Amino acid sequence: MEGGFVDQIFVRAKALLLSPLAHAPDWVTQIASSLLSISAMLVVFLTLFALMSLLERKILARIQNRLGPNRVGTFGLLQPAADGIKMLIKEDIVPARADKVVHFLAPIMVAVPTILALGVIPYGRNMTLFAIDGGILFFFAVGSATELAVFMAGWGSNNKFSMLGAMRAIAQMVSYELPLIVSVLPVVMIVGSLSPDAIVAAQGGYTFGVIPHWFVTTPWGAASFLLFFIAGLVESNRTPFDVPEGESEIVAGHMTEYSGFKYATFFLAEYFGMFAISGLAVTLFLGGWHAPFAFLQFIPSFVWFFAKLGLLLFVFIWIRGTLPRMRVDHVMNFAWKFMLPMTFACVLAAAIWHYQARSLAGWLWSGA
Repeated sequence: MEGGFVDQIFVRAKALLLSPLAHAPDWVTQIASSLLSISAMLVVFLTLFALMSLLERKILARIQNRLGPNRVGTFGLLQPAADGIKMLIKEDIVPARADKVVHFLAPIMVAVPTILALGVIPYGRNMTLFAIDGGILFFFAVGSATELAVFMAGWGSNNKFSMLGAMRAIAQMVSYELPLIVSVLPVVMIVGSLSPDAIVAAQGGYTFGVIPHWFVTTPWGAASFLLFFIAGLVESNRTPFDVPEGESEIVAGHMTEYSGFKYATFFLAEYFGMFAISGLAVTLFLGGWHAPFAFLQFIPSFVWFFAKLGLLLFVFIWIRGTLPRMRVDHVMNFAWKFMLPMTFACVLAAAIWHYQARSLAGWLWSGA
């Protein structure tokens, strides 16, 4: 049942926790509500991070005919906890010639934008942390700040491998940011809004009760989704586009001089970036929290969102275990010679598709 108790359990729990502040000033209630929402989101995604770090190692081991983690806890289930403890107790080494302030701030500057980007994604019915009208614009605005953070990590470390890795990362991120943004334009153009909630609402409904009105079911939507996913794969620095941290060439790229908790923060930010890109792909093209079939709408909306998110995360892992790392020049050529022209073609195709219902001839020659 739509809007049922289970579907809105988190919304009701939040309202219950805020009930003691019923007579408090509005600004106090708003701050408490925001802090509560952010805390809940961090708990959910930190848990998902621990789960995905284990599943990734298990799936890659299965692909490579190995066992994977199987020593800490039953079937290795406590391996993420062991890894976290190890990172916390490791010595934090800062190079003597590094800029210590910049070196310290870089991991924070990498992690914060990914957390903010996760805040504008609708995780279920009435479950958007920051329901702002320009949510899509906000997502890309805060996401672009990671490029500055990567440069800070490379420059602040005062290491040639770090700086080279940072320059590679920035060149790659800038090159693929344009196709990533342009691939979103068809959806924004069709819906007429930059609000993630409005985009999800536009994908509601079914044809004959079995064909969802998701944008990925249209020709232009399927192409845009594929291009968005590839560009997101590059932005996340995932295989086969993990050129900035090519171990065989430049050690660990801009993270070379980091250890302990700071290194773990970079690792966490990479996964959070992967969650954000996958979550936005679900929102834009896969119907958000809508069920795939009308008769399955009784299942809570947030279950469908995280099921779709998990499917995309599995594809990330599958690609990592299947494809080798690409050459730097091939990665850059692919962005400018294929990705960008194809995304513009998708925008044109979506425009033609959208106005076809109004009679294409009448649209082209109206007022002539």
